Amino acid sequence: MTDITSENTGRPLAHAVRNILLRWLLLALLGLFALYYLMPLFVMLTTSLKSLEEIRTGSLVALPREVTFDAWAKAWSGACTGIQCEGVRPFFWNSILLAVPAVFLSTLFGAVNGYVIAHWRFRGSNLIFSLMLFGCFIPFQVVLLPMARVLGIMGLAGTIPGLIFVHVVYGLGFTTLFFRNYYVTIPQELVKAAKIDGAGFFRIFWSIFLPLSLPIVVVTVIWQFTQIWNDFLFGVSFSQSGTQPVTVALNNIVNSTTGVKEYNVDMAAAIIAALPTMLVYVIAGKYFIRGLTAGSVKG
Repeated sequence: MTDITSENTGRPLAHAVRNILLRWLLLALLGLFALYYLMPLFVMLTTSLKSLEEIRTGSLVALPREVTFDAWAKAWSGACTGIQCEGVRPFFWNSILLAVPAVFLSTLFGAVNGYVIAHWRFRGSNLIFSLMLFGCFIPFQVVLLPMARVLGIMGLAGTIPGLIFVHVVYGLGFTTLFFRNYYVTIPQELVKAAKIDGAGFFRIFWSIFLPLSLPIVVVTVIWQFTQIWNDFLFGVSFSQSGTQPVTVALNNIVNSTTGVKEYNVDMAAAIIAALPTMLVYVIAGKYFIRGLTAGSVKG
């Protein structure tokens, strides 16, 4: 009797020990992956805080012996020579002026399009939606020449409004897809009841659909902001001196061949250019997956 009791007691204990070991093994594995992916950011940060002399003589992964923010100041206000005569500051604000209205407009138009396609069916609506989906898979390079021609005709070539127009048009397929897939999960009965009460097209949209759209709005804003802020091809193709976004300025700084190569300035400029998207994901990243799955189940 004692042996049976001891055996029954030992099994749960061994099972608990095994679960603890597996959990710690999983945490160790995740820690290794996190270390692997964060190592480039660590090297960038530590290099930006070192002097050039320490970079030449010290280890790549070593902490700075003496922390200095000179490289950050130079990257922000006067890092480049030759190709560019200033730091990333004016180009950073160009990206702000570009990304904020482009994200707002593409999100708003995508919401209206998704609302129409999901609940206001008309002849050819499925064809239009299919064509917009097809636009999501068109490579950037294919639209460069047609878009340049359109911007020239509109008088927007080389301007920030022109870049805003480009990103709104190119992102419209994605934002429409996001909102349409989310809005089809909203019961059609809500729209019918609102129509019976006398609500029109825009009243239903503003009073019913938009208040329910916060999860998918967060997803769309994060997606569009990341795509627009990190874009280089459209920025270098459709901008000129004075209207270039921060990614173009960063490329000019890193590829500058005049004078001594300042790796600490390059790293500081790269971190400055990446900070907005990093902050967006740190602040709203948890809502991204939540918003993606919010409309996955109907009812």
